[in-house]
Amino acid sequence: MQVRTVTPPRSRKVRTADVPEPLITARGLVVSREGQRILDHVDVAVHAGEIVTLVGPNGAGKTTLVRVLLGLVPPDGGTVWRRPGLTIGYAPQRLQIDPAMPLPVQRFLTLARPAGEGELLDRLTEVGLPDCLDRQIVSLSGGEFHRLLLARALLRDPDLLVLDEPLTGVDLAGQAELYRLITRMRERRGCGILLVSHDLHLVLAATDRVICLEGRVCCAGTPVDVAHDPDFQRLFGTEFADAFAPYRHHHEEGCPPPSGGRR
Repeated sequence: MQVRTVTPPRSRKVRTADVPEPLITARGLVVSREGQRILDHVDVAVHAGEIVTLVGPNGAGKTTLVRVLLGLVPPDGGTVWRRPGLTIGYAPQRLQIDPAMPLPVQRFLTLARPAGEGELLDRLTEVGLPDCLDRQIVSLSGGEFHRLLLARALLRDPDLLVLDEPLTGVDLAGQAELYRLITRMRERRGCGILLVSHDLHLVLAATDRVICLEGRVCCAGTPVDVAHDPDFQRLFGTEFADAFAPYRHHHEEGCPPPSGGRR
């Protein structure tokens, strides 16, 4: 099967005021490895100014889906469409760095893209690390290192931020602060954010849309809708439906769909 990653000219894309053009869209994605289907006809789209979170059990295909969207892994079927000129900033789940190798923060950031000291300081300040330009990478805490990865992704001035498990290895207080930071990024920059996370309490409280993946999309929608979905409850239990009942008003009545990054 021939697989295409398409970037059509704008003239071929029909747009209306009610249906804004997405930043990225995938349709019918299929990925198989060694006879095992990892992604089974998966659809996903992310618009500007919204946070979309992928959840699912280990082995559900979340990281594989992210890699396909980034163009790092070719799918066996389906298509990926990216808005013409789309710029993506990516923060991976893990990054192996030799602890014995001297590597200051400034050098680490400029490995991704050359940038002046002023720009680096701006990005570090934006993520809450204003005084770490000369620090060694190995001296950073888990939360600080995730902030650094976010600063590196922001150096691209992205339209779309893709964050794969940005809260891994961070304590509870640090997780909450990082999630608030991610939300502020969306509000300040108007960018779309695709987030992979296992931290369901934070996800359901703060994201706009949730896509629950188990090789296929087993449910998708607002956090409240997903928390009440039988497939989600089968995977994660029923306690989230009751815990997030107070968010029904927030997601269904109190806040209109995001537009231009402002709520």
